[in-house]
Amino acid sequence: MSTAQPAAAGVAPGAGGLALDSELITVRFGGLVAVRDVDFTIPEGSIVSLIGPNGAGKTTFFNVLTGLYKPTTGRVFLQGEEITALPPHIIAAKGMGRTFQNIRLFGLMTAEENVMVAMHPHLRSGVFGTVIKSRRQRREEREGRETARELLHFVGIRGVEGEYARNLSYGDQRRLEVARALALRPKVLLLDEPTAGMNPQESARFVDFVHRVRDERGVSILLIEHDMAVVMKVSERVTVLDRGEKIAEGSPAEIKADERVIEAYLGKTGTEGSAR
Repeated sequence: MSTAQPAAAGVAPGAGGLALDSELITVRFGGLVAVRDVDFTIPEGSIVSLIGPNGAGKTTFFNVLTGLYKPTTGRVFLQGEEITALPPHIIAAKGMGRTFQNIRLFGLMTAEENVMVAMHPHLRSGVFGTVIKSRRQRREEREGRETARELLHFVGIRGVEGEYARNLSYGDQRRLEVARALALRPKVLLLDEPTAGMNPQESARFVDFVHRVRDERGVSILLIEHDMAVVMKVSERVTVLDRGEKIAEGSPAEIKADERVIEAYLGKTGTEGSAR
């Protein structure tokens, strides 16, 4: 079983082909330790899953990576650049995209508009250019609409550009969230329980879709996921948290056979889909 190793002397954290690198992350809420001394890396171009029982600290750790929470101790690096103390919108602009366990779309905006909102960090017209409808602003808006439609097609929802987000099916709303995250041009994409509410056929198609995102968009991907069938099929490496601590890390096959993981999370059989 592999474990994260500290950076060697003289080597900058995040170097060596790492899309994301976090060191000794601890998060305390008063007397409660939600995450304790977690080292974690995402190699460039990889698909990694983070699993664990409810209350293991997975979402708290996600929120540290994206800047919603600041760790009590520890540091986070995005492609070698420290982002620990940066606000979420700056981290997003630097290349960290995410979706949420509970869908957070703008319900009274169209699908196209939801995607275009995420392009804001990359626009150059500025407020004045927008007010006077400058040539640059008009060109950016036209290009933004074209990009939004291309992303909607890429995630598999066509013909919904003008539909209010709240009127889309649950599955299409999930895909719209991914399109919006991709509009940020992320280097790392974090997906928080992306198959929640999907049937087995939809989940199987989602596995193929995640590989397409990685392969065609060049994005490194981290998932929090409870569906162990999805985890075992999509992941190249799996990290397991329990009570805020990392208890295992390795390939899906290694994780499936790890006694500590079976005891804490998979159940006695250790079979796919047996997660509580």
